[in-house]
Amino acid sequence: MSNYLPTLKQLQYLVALEEHGHFGRAAEACYVTQSTLSAGIKELETLLDVMLVERTRRVVRFTELGKQMVEKSHRILREAEELSDMARSAGQPLVGDVRMSVIPTIAPFLLPKLLPRLRKERPELKLYLKEETSHSACDSLNHGQVDCVLLALPFSCGDVESETLFDDEIFVAFPKDDPRDPPKVIDPAIIDENRLLLLEDGHCLKDHALAACDRPELRASARMMGTSLHTLVQMVDNGLGLTLLPKMAIDSGILTHTDILARPIKSDRAFRDIALVWRKNSPRKEEFKLLAEIMRQSQSWVTEKAA
Repeated sequence: MSNYLPTLKQLQYLVALEEHGHFGRAAEACYVTQSTLSAGIKELETLLDVMLVERTRRVVRFTELGKQMVEKSHRILREAEELSDMARSAGQPLVGDVRMSVIPTIAPFLLPKLLPRLRKERPELKLYLKEETSHSACDSLNHGQVDCVLLALPFSCGDVESETLFDDEIFVAFPKDDPRDPPKVIDPAIIDENRLLLLEDGHCLKDHALAACDRPELRASARMMGTSLHTLVQMVDNGLGLTLLPKMAIDSGILTHTDILARPIKSDRAFRDIALVWRKNSPRKEEFKLLAEIMRQSQSWVTEKAA
């Protein structure tokens, strides 16, 4: 192997190709033409005198060495990003670009409250948002594709630090004319597992909701059908079953114009912790703590106003 050192741009191309599995989509993600990306990867292979990618007309397949280089490239690119972060954090906090992933069971309910305040208080902050499931968000964080994640805990996200913003209570939601005449507080024992509708796999709210009920058999019996909380609400409103909803969604009006009632669960575990998460030892740690405090104040202000 030669003593040639790959450029960061070439490593970005390689990582993007592995992520998207298609030269065209990878090029779009890197904001270059397909020929530029393809030539960059080919040059990398030529100068290193190795094959990293097997090219066919239909499939892009990485060699074993190519897979190893992608994994190493993620770490190199993440550390290069941290060099820039170190310089940025030495100046005024929360200025410039921040890339944040937000999970779908938080984004539509918290962001409308948060973003106006951020625009007012931090006009020089450019917050780029990416909505994705918890697993994908943590992968993006650990691969350096985003700087922080707005997540619901508990959830295993790797070697990270977090700042809890507030807890979010979980409610049972059911049709208004439910024949069982449910009490004001729902005992998990009376939840009918054959009527329970939950989000599909990949959404951590499903695990938090099941943990709140503390009934292991619900995982096997519940129907994993919803792609979003709004979909679940429509299903419940049409008499197809009942579901579990976070308080932030209810407070944001997700049940407006429906005949659905929501009741709290009689359980010490009927909540999830909403938190801002970032990579451990990130040079922007203090910035993220400040961002977390702004988020916490935004939620508190809205709660007080509603009361």
